[in-house]
Amino acid sequence: MKIGILGTRGIPNNYGGFEQFAEFFSVYLKQKGHDVYVYSSKNHEYQEKEYKGVKLIHCKDPEDKIGTVGQFIYDFYCIHDARKRNFDVILQLGYTSSSIWRRYLPKRSMIVTNMDGLEWKRTKFSKKVQKFLKYAESLGVKGSDYLIADSLGIQDYLKETYDAESRYIPYGSTVFTDPDSTALSEYNIDPYKYHMLIARMEPENSIEMILDGYVESGTEEPFLVVGKHDVNKFGAYLKDKFKAYPNIRFLGGIYDLGKLNNLRYYSKLYFHGHTVGGTNPSLLEAMGSNALIVAHNNRFNATILEQDGLYFRSKEEVAGVITKVKNKEEYSHFLTNNTNKIKEKFSWDLINKSYLDYFEEKFAEFN
Repeated sequence: MKIGILGTRGIPNNYGGFEQFAEFFSVYLKQKGHDVYVYSSKNHEYQEKEYKGVKLIHCKDPEDKIGTVGQFIYDFYCIHDARKRNFDVILQLGYTSSSIWRRYLPKRSMIVTNMDGLEWKRTKFSKKVQKFLKYAESLGVKGSDYLIADSLGIQDYLKETYDAESRYIPYGSTVFTDPDSTALSEYNIDPYKYHMLIARMEPENSIEMILDGYVESGTEEPFLVVGKHDVNKFGAYLKDKFKAYPNIRFLGGIYDLGKLNNLRYYSKLYFHGHTVGGTNPSLLEAMGSNALIVAHNNRFNATILEQDGLYFRSKEEVAGVITKVKNKEEYSHFLTNNTNKIKEKFSWDLINKSYLDYFEEKFAEFN
């Protein structure tokens, strides 16, 4: 098949979850003999025409000049280009800034959309923007031939809200098997004597609640905050609020997977505060990196982590967990169970195969 992947800033990944998936899946498709194209921003630092045999189409992207509106323009250029490519399948990763252009999607291509999380619930958005995102979500459903939900909660939501069928295919991950404690020297920390989180600086990721709990616990063990903190007002607000606590270290974005895996592996507690939608990539990566996970107690996290983690819903509960856990090895059964889940349910080979099987199944019906 000739397959186009839209909805990312491009590969190789230097941004986030969908970009990482696009990188792994596109290379997998190429290895299976398919003709694969990934749309990439002209602002992406990698400007070659191919990546590991995957063809890259670089489209104009004015987001760096005009902000969020630029995402809509970028998606329009991508969709407009796709009209002339004669793709058998177009995979859209998300709908937020592309669904308004649904009428321009090529009619002869099979349109498959991963509906992502409940974007309209994100508290960073105004009421007007949330209303638009809810509308965009409905357009994303209407504009797709087939839907993929990367969470059972999202699958249920699509059925209940739109009476729309979707295929549940979660996000993928790998098991980290090559830890190296010397990687910690860059950050001046000792194995199992620090806590951390990895997240975008957004209110719905519970970062403020986690750090409030950390402060309340009274611990002097360092807390590493990984994520770009200089790109929005909330990141600046957090840095300012906790500037009096030198053990809270804002490290910025880290995209070297080796560094991230070692940081997770040697952490004492790994906090996952995401509250909005989907199988979050960073949760799976933590599960595969021997991290003892303390997750926000909601359906999306609980369906993945199940009983193999600790949970919180308030800063007091965060403080309680930090005070309670003396030794990560006391919870070794959590670590073993989560590693097995990655191998048996969330391996990239399994996820990639599930996507391709779904494409082949539905393409036979589509034609």
